[in-house]
Amino acid sequence: MVPFKRGEHRRLIMTDVLESRLETILPNGRGVWVPMDHSASSFPEQGLLDSDKAVDAVIEGGADAIVMQKGPISHHFTRTSWGRFVCHVSLSTIHGGDRSQDKVLVATPSEGLDRGAVAISAQVNLGDPAEPEMIQRMARITTDSHEKSIPVLGMFYPRGGNLILDDSDSTSGVAHAARLAWELGCNVVKVPWTGSEDSFGIVTSSVPIPVLVSGGPKDDDFGRVLELVEKSINAGGSGVCMGRNVFSSEDPASRVRALRAVVHDGANAEEASRHLR
Repeated sequence: MVPFKRGEHRRLIMTDVLESRLETILPNGRGVWVPMDHSASSFPEQGLLDSDKAVDAVIEGGADAIVMQKGPISHHFTRTSWGRFVCHVSLSTIHGGDRSQDKVLVATPSEGLDRGAVAISAQVNLGDPAEPEMIQRMARITTDSHEKSIPVLGMFYPRGGNLILDDSDSTSGVAHAARLAWELGCNVVKVPWTGSEDSFGIVTSSVPIPVLVSGGPKDDDFGRVLELVEKSINAGGSGVCMGRNVFSSEDPASRVRALRAVVHDGANAEEASRHLR
């Protein structure tokens, strides 16, 4: 038997812990995640006035993970003992003026774990004047999380006024956003839809980590949302990280079931819509 080199045994254990945590929230590499951190940035927020009701509905529907700020994590983990919360550790509000898109850190990975989370998430807005600081904060989060085998979701959006786009880039910066998340050490990345399967395929093929598509603005026609998700899966996506299009509806549980049908069961949008009430 070849003996382990110094530190190799610890690395193997850390890898096992990380993979186990990822499998919890991305079973078989796929996931339906519902972020509910919106009410920290702006409130009142439709669908989140009663936080207990919103969380219970999403859990009932079969969500693989719920993304929340640290206070709600403590509350809901204590209340439900549900083990698939993701602690969002960055924040800004609509009242921040010209810095309203500058996401500052409000928690640490260790704190998120202590409060009941199984993973961490943070956001970077490419092209924002504060992009360098947000990149630095994300790097701090991935470093601290790596030391404790905690998965990190990077929410990366190419949306700032300083964004420089190449005319040949059909992804409008989304592929760069995903690549930057991976380069910084994120284990999962959330990015916006690029508009087509071909362009989203460029995004997913640019990184070896799971790519979750965001829900975008609220759409009253959830059938269109399901079609977008179906296309993202066809293009190599690993699922969704979708908030308002789920929790702001009258029946969030049925929307989660419909998303699960597409993401986990391979249903098309029309088949998945049968889960809607």
